[in-house]
Amino acid sequence: MSTEIIGKEAGSAPAPRAPRQSFGKWFTSTGWRHLIGVALCIYAAFPLLYVLSASLNPNGTLLSSNGFFSTIGFNSYVELFQNEQRPFGAWFVNTLVIGLTTAAASVFLGALAAYSFSRMRFTGRRVGLVSLLIVQIFPQLLAVVAIFILLTSLGDVFPVLGIDNQIALIMVYLGGALGVNTYLMYGFVNTVPVEIDEAAKIDGAGHARIFFTMILRLVAPILAVVGLLSFISSTSDFVIASVILVSPENQTLAVGLYSYVSEEFTSNWSVFAAGAVLAAIPVMALFLFLQKYIVGGLTAGAGK
Repeated sequence: MSTEIIGKEAGSAPAPRAPRQSFGKWFTSTGWRHLIGVALCIYAAFPLLYVLSASLNPNGTLLSSNGFFSTIGFNSYVELFQNEQRPFGAWFVNTLVIGLTTAAASVFLGALAAYSFSRMRFTGRRVGLVSLLIVQIFPQLLAVVAIFILLTSLGDVFPVLGIDNQIALIMVYLGGALGVNTYLMYGFVNTVPVEIDEAAKIDGAGHARIFFTMILRLVAPILAVVGLLSFISSTSDFVIASVILVSPENQTLAVGLYSYVSEEFTSNWSVFAAGAVLAAIPVMALFLFLQKYIVGGLTAGAGK
């Protein structure tokens, strides 16, 4: 009995503490990683703070905002919505409409093409996949002249697809993004076991039912990633949008805000920075909303 009691008392004794690491050993093993992480955070936050400070600077220049938040005022934000020649509200709405429409259509069309290449066998399948990959080598910027001439000719027959029309810009974005989106989704759809399709076909389901009720739910992460990338690329595009959209009321934020700094003697960088801050809100909100899907969507299809 006494031996058992002694054993219990010995077992309840606190475990000895591990020896404390020296600073040099800790820094060599893991500390340097924290230092790099802090440096990267500062590097990433600096331009954001600089733009925010410039947007609150009432002087309208970037040079006087070197001292962060030395002067604070909201005159630039007020001027954004009071300038009748530069309708910021219309630009904001146009950007949201074009970005969300492009993102939704890119996801839907890309998912349809990816499912067809992954699950169906037809003549020209491999050639089509290779062609999609080769076309993406050439940037869309090289086709600006061709796009302008094409839309000018189409506008004579179909005005809705002509110059200075937002639908025409959406069609151009869809044509440029379809290839890379299809290839991204194709690798992700291949990770879904074919046995699921076969089991559904035994129960009498066709391709349409399998696609809409099963595949779309299983590949939701890559759908979120493609939608986010399409939204960012369409809302931040300047070159193609500036060629197609001419009227101020039809322009997007990227094109409209450029007018604040394009003139040599009347540049107002403070208002431009204020518009850039507001333009970042939809992208940030969509990113936070889709954050739980992003990591899985970017990595799950990488093994195929």
